Amino acid sequence: MSDRTGSTASYRQRESGYRDKALKMYPWVCGRCAREFAYSNLSQLTVHHIDHNHDNNPADGSNWELLCLYCHDHEHSKYSIYNGENGSAVIPGEKSPQVKHNPFANLKSLIDEKK
Repeated sequence: MSDRTGSTASYRQRESGYRDKALKMYPWVCGRCAREFAYSNLSQLTVHHIDHNHDNNPADGSNWELLCLYCHDHEHSKYSIYNGENGSAVIPGEKSPQVKHNPFANLKSLIDEKK
């Protein structure tokens, strides 16, 4: 198995280092859905590399965000779909696509219309 699938011992060892740092650095809350975690379900909180490069682990944590399993999978599926891939493969070193559509952009005006 390859490091890309997270199945080798070296990958797990490297992951445990930055995971421990990220969990000490950030509150145990998913950065997307705001779900809060306790020690009992902490295994469901993952460290997402913003630039999708697992070798880019700055000491200040600027390339990490904590995401729950569901949001992490969703983030990687968005990237795969954007690149026209089938599955959750991510090309290391490439930046994730920037979302340009904001579905809530005119939410206030829609709410005001109904009042």
